[in-house]
Amino acid sequence: MPTRGGVLAIARRFGALAVIGAALSGCVAMGLDDVAKAPPQIPGKLLAEMSNKGMKAESPVLVRIFKQESELEVWKIDRTGRYALLKTYPMCRWSGKLGSKTKNGDRQAPEGFYHVSAGMLNPKSQYYVSFNLGYPNRLESALGYTGEALMVHGACSSSGCYALTDQGVGEIYSVVSKALASGQGTFQVQAYPFRMTPGNMALHKGDRNLPFWRTLKEGYDAFELTKQQPKVSVCGRRYVFNTEFESGEPRDPLAACPPAVTPPDSQLMAKIAAENQKVDAALAESKSMPVSAYIDGGMHSNFRALLKKNGADKLAASTSRIKYPVSRPDAALADPFQDVAKRTGAAAIADQPSEE
Repeated sequence: MPTRGGVLAIARRFGALAVIGAALSGCVAMGLDDVAKAPPQIPGKLLAEMSNKGMKAESPVLVRIFKQESELEVWKIDRTGRYALLKTYPMCRWSGKLGSKTKNGDRQAPEGFYHVSAGMLNPKSQYYVSFNLGYPNRLESALGYTGEALMVHGACSSSGCYALTDQGVGEIYSVVSKALASGQGTFQVQAYPFRMTPGNMALHKGDRNLPFWRTLKEGYDAFELTKQQPKVSVCGRRYVFNTEFESGEPRDPLAACPPAVTPPDSQLMAKIAAENQKVDAALAESKSMPVSAYIDGGMHSNFRALLKKNGADKLAASTSRIKYPVSRPDAALADPFQDVAKRTGAAAIADQPSEE
């Protein structure tokens, strides 16, 4: 029989686990001092990679997320003054399905354009370290969408968040926090359903989210074609990119857009219009139907192979220092995109991969 002290120790241990489990049932970012005692620093290997690519640790950063491919990209300004791809990270888990998050509790990981400030970083998140995407943004709030604490964090568990390994999110956190500490006021996060090529758009022909995705593609194309962060405004119930308005930024996201001071760059707009024509042609030729066999979210194929081979407990242990359980492992094994012809690569305009 255990001693009275032993019983109390066991009770405290299980009580602590119960508290952690309850708090981690959603993507909530409460602190645990024993999980992350100090913010992670940029690893030497990654600093060397930055140097090789003409980047500085202090230079601005931008993040892109792709659900279908379960990948997160980190971009930084290089010596040319444009963004270049630093590194692509496989995501261990995201929940829901392709499409916007619209209400609290729907398990949807959000899609759209977000801006993250230093105050949205959490160096002592229960999922190692994390940053808040800022959902709902101005457009989503105006549309009545609800939800909170939608994060990018460690551990292989999601209920509306984007989850990576502790090592992966630690690297990302170290890079974005350095940029913010060096003068970048906010960094932009672009969250997409998939790499927004005409081919991928056609593969989801008939999906009710297609009109929204075509708006997202305008911002995607603006970045792809210029490697500059697009200026994001909201009016007319949608995102509007790289536009200056007579009376400043539109105040009401639901009202019609006010007159523009000057039209956006004509050459860029012509290229974006050409991309839209390619999407129209791809949709006209496609007989594809939208993916409908969702169970719950996605997982990068690398992690799915490990889950299948080693089981959920070992995957949790290999991805998280607190060994937090993999969310809905059976659903993670049932890849809804296994029959979808994925287009991968850092950037793809008209289905053609570009150089880093």
